[in-house]
Amino acid sequence: MEATALFFVLALVIIYLMASIKIVRQGYQYTIEYFGRFTTVARPGFNFYPAFFYRVGRKVNMMEQVLDIPGQEIITKDNAMVSTDGVVFFNVLDAAKAAYEVSDLYVAILNLVTTNLRTVMGSMDLDETLSKRDEINARLLHVVDDATTPWGVKITRVEVKDIRPPADIVNAMARQMKAEREKRAAILEAEGLRASEILRAEGDKQSQILEAEGRREAAFRDAEARERQAEAEAKATQVVSDAIAGGNNQALNYFVAQKYVEAVGKFAASPNAKTILFPVEATQLIGTLGGIGEIARDALAGNAAATPPVPKRPGPFEGSGQ
Repeated sequence: MEATALFFVLALVIIYLMASIKIVRQGYQYTIEYFGRFTTVARPGFNFYPAFFYRVGRKVNMMEQVLDIPGQEIITKDNAMVSTDGVVFFNVLDAAKAAYEVSDLYVAILNLVTTNLRTVMGSMDLDETLSKRDEINARLLHVVDDATTPWGVKITRVEVKDIRPPADIVNAMARQMKAEREKRAAILEAEGLRASEILRAEGDKQSQILEAEGRREAAFRDAEARERQAEAEAKATQVVSDAIAGGNNQALNYFVAQKYVEAVGKFAASPNAKTILFPVEATQLIGTLGGIGEIARDALAGNAAATPPVPKRPGPFEGSGQ
């Protein structure tokens, strides 16, 4: 009997000791209650708390956790209805506060983020909600983190996953984007045409300037040629005049014959003339050509005798002075 009682007592002791040992896993902390009152927090590893006097109150997850925010309808500042959802990343820093300062931590965080998401997005226009997600996330993080600090929770990130406007608004935005792109394309095309017209006008201007300069240069050259020709003709006329004044009639015949031949050549060069009628006698032309030949022979011989000067006839007043 004594052995049986001893064995029974030993078994009770072993059971009591086993019940008093608390093994806490890594990443968790247990709250220890003494007759229902919180006393301490059991850290990861081996912990011994006498059974029946101490018990585990809450098992708190100390790792960073993710909480999904379900989709909800939100009315923006410009009365547009959008659907949105998101996620919250948080980490419990104080197991005792997370266990005893709030009734249900997950439900509290979820409701807190949902209400503040409505507040933040409801104060913005539709365009702002679609283009300023970073600002929305930052404002939500600041508000929710301040609200959860008394619960021993640190909100690390708040992310809006998706924002879905109504179908009619999406279609209107698509048309607006298309119209904007068409506007930009039209502006770019007009600017291209404008630049092309400017370049073409500049090219025409330069062409006209160069053409005018060419005409000016040609006119200058023509004037210079006519001046040289006039000087040559004047010089030739002066030589003939000097020869006539010296009594050399052959020079006069040569000058007249040259002008006559030039006039006849102009008649022959006319494109409309098929038959040429000379209003002069052939003997005169032959005589003129003969005179030219005679002048040429005298010039080539180089020993033509000087023709005696023709006696000057007295004028009507020259004899009155004798």
